[in-house]
Amino acid sequence: MSFIIRGRRRAFELLKSNSCSGFGRGGGESFISRSSITTTTTRSPTHGIHVFHCPDDVGIVAKLSECIASRGGNIQSVDVYVPQKKHVFYARSEFVFDPLRWPRPEMDEDFRKLSELFGAVKSVLRVPDLDPKYKIAVFASKQDHCLVDLLHAWQDGRLPVEITCVISNHERGPNTHVSRFLQRHGIPYHVLHTTKGNKREGEILKLVENTDFLVLARYMQILSGKFLESYGKDIINIHHGLLPSFKGGNPSKQAFDAGVKLIGATSHFVTEELDSGAIIEQMVERVSHRDNLLSFVQKSENLEKQCLSKAIKSYCELRVLPYEGTKTVVF
Repeated sequence: MSFIIRGRRRAFELLKSNSCSGFGRGGGESFISRSSITTTTTRSPTHGIHVFHCPDDVGIVAKLSECIASRGGNIQSVDVYVPQKKHVFYARSEFVFDPLRWPRPEMDEDFRKLSELFGAVKSVLRVPDLDPKYKIAVFASKQDHCLVDLLHAWQDGRLPVEITCVISNHERGPNTHVSRFLQRHGIPYHVLHTTKGNKREGEILKLVENTDFLVLARYMQILSGKFLESYGKDIINIHHGLLPSFKGGNPSKQAFDAGVKLIGATSHFVTEELDSGAIIEQMVERVSHRDNLLSFVQKSENLEKQCLSKAIKSYCELRVLPYEGTKTVVF
C-alpha cells in the first residue's frame, strides 16, 4: 500500500491513525516506510517551434541543438534544406521544454544570439500554448464555400487563428448561414461596396491594422500595389486553378475548354502581379471527358477549400519560408 502525502501534518495524522488500525508494531509504535510517502509534481512539457534562414555554414544544426539542450529542452524533429550550389540554409525545429527552466524572455534572447552568430535572414520562434493566436481578417466576395469552410475549421479548433472580421464587397442577408454564424460568434462583418474608381482600400487598411496576415477566400477584387505596401504583411490567396496555368478570371472554364485531365487549386502569396505570388500549396484531382462544366466547378471548389485551409495551417505552424523571391520552402 502506498500513500500520496501533502505536508508533514497530514503525514503525522496518517501515522497516528495507522497505529490505531493494526499497522503499528508492539507498544503502540507505528511504522510507514519512506517509500510509501511520495510526492508527485509532474508537468506536461511545452511545445515550441523555431524556423531559421541564414547563410549556410558549418555547425548550424549543432548550435541549434546545443541552444535547446543546454536549457533542458528536447528536440522532437528537425527539417533542414540546403539547396545545391546555393550558400543558404533553411531549418525548422520542433522541441519540448519546461517554461520554468527556460522562461520565454530568456528563450527569445538565446535565439537572438544564435541569429546574430550566423547572420540570420529570418529567425522566428513560436510557442503555441503561450503565444497569442495569429489575428487574421478574411475577405470574400459572393461565393461562400471557402469562407464557410474556414469558419467551421476555426470553430472546431483546426485553425490556430483568431478571426477579427470578415470583409466583403457583397451584402449577405441576415438569415444566411454566414450572417447567422458571424453574429453568433461575435465576428464583425463589414460590407464595402467597390467600384473601378474606388476600391475602398483606405477603409480596409483601418479595419485590418491589428492583424498578423490576411486571407482572401475567393475575394474577387485586385488589391493595389499601394495597398500591399501600406499593409506590409503577408496576404494568402486561393486561386481556383493550377497555377501558373489558367491565370485570371474563370479558370475552371479555361481548363474545361482546354480539355485538361487534371484540375487543381493553388494557395499563394499575393503580389502586385496577378496570380504570380510564391506558391504555398497546390492540390489536384483527375477529371475526364465525362465531366461537364458543373462537375468541374464542384470538384474545383472542394479542392479550393482543402488547399486554402492547408496553406493557412502550414503558415501558422511556421512551415512556410520564402525562397529565391518567387518560391517557397514548405516543411
